[in-house]
Amino acid sequence: MGKSRRTAKEERSMTQKNQRIINLVTWCSMGALLIFTIYGIKTGIFTDRSRMEALVSGCGIYGPLFFVLIQIVQVVIPIIPGGITCAVGVVLFGAWEGLLCNYVGIVIGSFINFYLARRYGKCFVQSLVKEETYEKYAGWLERGKKFDRFFALAIFFPCAPDDFLCMLAGLTRMSWKKFSTIILLGKPASIAAYSLALVYAGTWMGGLLT
Repeated sequence: MGKSRRTAKEERSMTQKNQRIINLVTWCSMGALLIFTIYGIKTGIFTDRSRMEALVSGCGIYGPLFFVLIQIVQVVIPIIPGGITCAVGVVLFGAWEGLLCNYVGIVIGSFINFYLARRYGKCFVQSLVKEETYEKYAGWLERGKKFDRFFALAIFFPCAPDDFLCMLAGLTRMSWKKFSTIILLGKPASIAAYSLALVYAGTWMGGLLT
């Protein structure tokens, strides 16, 4: 009995230690993302397409990896315009490689949003989005499988607030398996439509002005 109690106590201690490590890594990562975001905004990387293109191009063979990091940041930190990064990916790397870089970065960012919301709850989500945005969709939290269907449909549409919806999904009982399936299958179509539409719209507008 004594041995069993000691073992259970050791297990609880190990669990608490692991949770502290996970929390430390999470908050250090969020801090690093925040610092990178502030740097990007002050230098114009996240607000000026030409500056972002110059920075990524200057990274040489590491350009795609750096761009994926930028995409992750713009998903997790909701103050960066996602339209700029999606368009830059296609312009810099071409249609297929650009879409792949957009896809990888956005999917990883979506997983991070879901994890953070599930781990830190409603208060964390509310600290990152406007109150009216949260209240607009909060009613879906009590709709169970109806939310799952709504979420799956929204992910297919490029204009939906999917970064926020990924956080909202983290507050529901949706499983990791279902969330991952929806994101992995639904994101390619919306990213392709959004990225290519921005590029072609920019080209068309440029043609009108010349």
